[in-house]
Amino acid sequence: MSLELAMLVPHTPRMCFEDRAPDFQRELVKGMHEVAKVIEQVKPHTLVLISCHWMSSFDHFVDATPRHKGVLTALECPDLIADVPYDYPGDEELGKQLVQAGRDAGLRVVEVNDPTYIWDYGTVVPLRYLVPNEDIAVISLSVTWAANLQETYTWGQLIGKVLRESEKKTMFISSGALSHNLVRRPEALPTLSEQALDREFLQYLKNGDVSAAWNMLPQYARISGVESGGRHLAALLGVIQENYKSSYYGYGQSSGSGNVVMTFEPHPAQYKTVYISQQTVNRL
Repeated sequence: MSLELAMLVPHTPRMCFEDRAPDFQRELVKGMHEVAKVIEQVKPHTLVLISCHWMSSFDHFVDATPRHKGVLTALECPDLIADVPYDYPGDEELGKQLVQAGRDAGLRVVEVNDPTYIWDYGTVVPLRYLVPNEDIAVISLSVTWAANLQETYTWGQLIGKVLRESEKKTMFISSGALSHNLVRRPEALPTLSEQALDREFLQYLKNGDVSAAWNMLPQYARISGVESGGRHLAALLGVIQENYKSSYYGYGQSSGSGNVVMTFEPHPAQYKTVYISQQTVNRL
């Protein structure tokens, strides 16, 4: 068993309830359903998800709770995300392995094992699309503000190593946006300059050039206000390394942010070309 797939996905609040998702996010919705089909085919044992909306101050938190059950009303947007129940199995064993790997490397990694902890919407929203039957174990991770991009990248490398060496089939999910200088118009795209930077960063990922994406990330994150300072992207780059093929499923806006659905397959022989709509090509 091993790391079967990594992915970069959105969690925009207006996607939480699919029947309320605006037309300008339909490409993202469609892409999430396509990735859900891939997950269903692979049937992983555990998903490890890092969320930009679980923001820890000093420590990297790993939610190793055996079962995640609760009802979410989002603190930031209770008008959009309210009374959302969820009930997913956890993976205490693998969670503890991640914690130990981080600690052994000298990082401040802390296990959370608390059934009363309520997930954030950066965790709940993508899982509603990717695992609608709530039948795959989940380990959620925080983004840590005291950790710079380099530390977060190192944490991602450790996560990737644990997942690749696991006896279970695993997947890694990075939940967050690209450009993220928010405005008060839901339909607004990032600025033209921000879209150009999103496009360049995505091109490096499509080409499998992790080194270039990593070198670009610090300045890109500052200029475009990348969500969580780019920490979720640093973790993703650390996990996937260089040996993968990417599949691109779509790009869409949310209040001036740029969001993408993209997967990273570490087994080139299993790579399948994904159709990209002309609308997306024109936009990106």
